[in-house]
Order: sequence, then structure tokens, then C-alpha cells
Amino acid sequence: MSTDIQQDSSAAAPARGPVTSASYSITVRLSAEGDPASIGRIATAVGSAGGAVTAIDVVESRPDGLRVDVTCSAADAAHSEEVVAALDSVENVHVRKVSDRTFLLHLGGKLEVVSTVPLKTRDDLSMAYTPGVARVCLALADHPEDVRRLTIKGNTVAVVTDGSAVLGLGDIGPGASMPVMEGKAALFKRFAGIDAWPIALDTQDVDEIVRTVELIAPGFGGINLEDIAAPRCFEIEARLREKLDIPVFHDDQHGTAIVALAALRNALRVVDKRIEDVRIVVAGGGAAGTAIVSLLLEAGAGSVLVWDREGILSPDDERLPPAKLDLARRTNPACVRGELPDALVGADVFIGVSAGNVLPVEALAAMADRAVVFPMANPTPEVDPVRAREHAAVVASGRSDLPNQINNVLAFPGVFRGLLDARATEIRPGMLLAAADALAAVVGDDQLNANYIIPSVFDPAVTHAVAAAVEGSARAEPGATVELDEGAHLTG
Repeated sequence: MSTDIQQDSSAAAPARGPVTSASYSITVRLSAEGDPASIGRIATAVGSAGGAVTAIDVVESRPDGLRVDVTCSAADAAHSEEVVAALDSVENVHVRKVSDRTFLLHLGGKLEVVSTVPLKTRDDLSMAYTPGVARVCLALADHPEDVRRLTIKGNTVAVVTDGSAVLGLGDIGPGASMPVMEGKAALFKRFAGIDAWPIALDTQDVDEIVRTVELIAPGFGGINLEDIAAPRCFEIEARLREKLDIPVFHDDQHGTAIVALAALRNALRVVDKRIEDVRIVVAGGGAAGTAIVSLLLEAGAGSVLVWDREGILSPDDERLPPAKLDLARRTNPACVRGELPDALVGADVFIGVSAGNVLPVEALAAMADRAVVFPMANPTPEVDPVRAREHAAVVASGRSDLPNQINNVLAFPGVFRGLLDARATEIRPGMLLAAADALAAVVGDDQLNANYIIPSVFDPAVTHAVAAAVEGSARAEPGATVELDEGAHLTG
């Protein structure tokens, strides 16, 4: 789950000044006098404006002065401009150029295609391409089940979006969504060795999206749906799962659900409660909320209420659209009504995937003792996670500057690694549960505490544990994988 936490951090800790981030890192080219004190004045100016200096490099020294590159971080775009203005106001210092390091990182895109075989000689070409490649093509025509082994299909995922629900940005369109999709593909490669490719579709028509993905599916071993708005995403996923013989995974739903359940399992270990006994409130009945509730119920949750803009979702509420009505029927048979603070009275767990600042922190005081609070909305959480610690025993969020970051990258690389290794043809609930349990188990008993319920995204054990669990679960499910004779058909 990607996060953008600068404004929240600043609001949470005004005494410390703006909380800077590498997301707003700039390099400023300056000209300055040659006296040693000029460097000190430059550093002081950045600090006085609330910026954080990460490097000061003298790139050129001449008789008439210095050329200096100052690299620093700010809290947001406006703060970056304030830092630049502060530098430009230093006596005998002039700003020559400002480079935004985040934009520079994206220049030309973040992906490339690299051959896995040598192409240095005529023999190389004759085997990798014509005429030798024809023998492999004909063999695959006779034995299509071998496409997963003899082409990139066995290690490739399509990251598909219509650009309608990008991060916390909303409907920004397919072109503007590409940096996120490229980033997702890069994470697949970095954490699971999977070759993923962004597919941004210039349509929000369900039939067109389904048909397009169906047409490109032969070249991929899995489909990762990304940033497609609810309720459209539900129908797209359901129809593709029915049509395709490869797994289809909507990460905004199931990736979020896996990590949230893993974090909850460990949080409940910390407070010594059981998922079957606790009362859980989920804020948000969209894609992520629906998937979280479904997985919680699969995991044995005994009491779940869902709140959204209509209030507590109740099956007798005629205003509810079909998807939310189905959610209400599965969670609220007693037809409880009310607003979010009402739902929290006596609740043990709060999980938020809705919108920023929808809950006053004082409402958490009405929860049960040793409460668990997960405000996960992006870019601004439902309730300030720092202040939530005044009322809750365990707090987790999507923020990278606080303990217990719930981040989808903990799930999707390992999930797809396991699916591809198992040659899975579909995804079933047991595989999602296996992924959540394996992720939770990465945190050992000697590590577990209120500030460490979920492992770091850079923990090398994460992807391996999740992948092994998913692969094992997929192979145990009758009809969920393709079984191949590893020694057959390799001679044409």
C-alpha cells in the first residue's frame, strides 16, 4: 500500500517543524562566494526553512567563486519552494537551477527489457531467433501446456489498470497512472524476481476491459488488477477469473486484506485476544474494505460491522448499492444502525480503509480495553495514528514514518511468486489465508511487541515465506494448478 504522509506528520508534531521526505527531495545548483563561511550560510538557510540537508557538494571552484549543489528534503512541494527562496535570499548566493530528484528518477520510465540469453554470435541468433525458434514454436503448437516453461509466460504478470482509483489521487486516467504501474512492476522484480509489465487501458467500460485482458492473457502467467474503482473492479475480477486459466488478483482488495489480516493476527497475540471473540469495525465498504471483511470471515471472525458514507451498513437500508448490500447481509444480521463512533462502542478492533479524518480520536476511548486500531486510509488516515496510541494498545497504519506499516508489498510479490511456481490457474480463499498466516509467522515470538507486529518490507524472509505458503496451498487445492511432465517435449 503506497503512502504519502507528509501533511499528516506535520500536523501530528508541529513542535518538530515539517517532517521531510525523500519524495520531495531537490538538488539546488547555486553560485556562491569562495569564502569558507558561505557553505555554513547555505546550510543554515536550509535548516531555518525547515529543510533537511543530505549533501552539499562543491562542483566547481573558480577565482570568482563556487558552484555548489545542495541536496535537501522538504515536506511537500510548497515547502520545497520555501527552501529554494531561503537559499536565494542568502547574501552573495544565487540559485541557478532546481532539480526535483523524484521527477529525475522517473525520467524515461523505470523499466527496461533485457535479454536473458547471449546474442553475440550467429549461433546465438540462429537459436534465439530464426531459424531455430521455429522448432520451439511448432513444439508449443503441439503442446500448448509447455508455453509456461518455454516462454516468459511462466514468470510474467500483467499489471492492468484503467487509472480510475490511483493511490489517493482518484480518477486521473491511464497515462497519469503509468508511474504507479511502473513502480508496481519494479517491486515485482525487486522482491520476487517476477517480470511484470504495466498495461494502462484507455477505457472504463467493463466489457472492454474484460475482453482486452482476455486477449492479452496468453502472454502472461498472472493478472494483477490495480487501481480500478469499485464497484467496477468486483465485476471485472469475477468475470476474468471465470474466463481465464491464469490467476487474477486485484491487489487493492486482496493484497490489502492479506497484510491487514497478518497484522491483526499478531496484534491479537500482543493483546491476548482471539479473532473468534473480538468485535471488529471496518470503516470503508469499497474494494479494500470488502476484501478485508471477506478474509476476516474466512479466518473465523465472529463479529464484524462495516461503516461507510451511508452509516453502519445494514441489510434493511434501501439506499445501499448491491455490493454494499451484500456486505451488510454478511456482517450485520441484527440490522444495527448508526455512525462510526456508535459502531466503536465496546469494539476490540478498528480497521480503516475509507477516508482521512473521518473519526475523532476521542471516539477511540469508547472501545474495549487493549484495543487494536489500524487507520490505513491514504494519504491521510481516518484518525491520527500518533494520538490513537493514547487509547489503543496496538496501532498500525500505512505510514512509513511510524511503527507497524501495513504495506501491500509485503504480500503481492510473494503471492504471485507462489502462484507462478505452482503453475496456478486460479486463486482460492485458502491461498489468501495461507499467505496471511505465513506473513504473520515471519514475526517470531521473541520479536513480537506492540511496535512490531508486521515485518519490514525489506525482510528477505517475507517473500520466501509467503510464496512457499501460497504454492503449497495451491498444489493442495484440486484442479487449481497445471501439472506438467518436467522432462517431456524439450526436444521438439
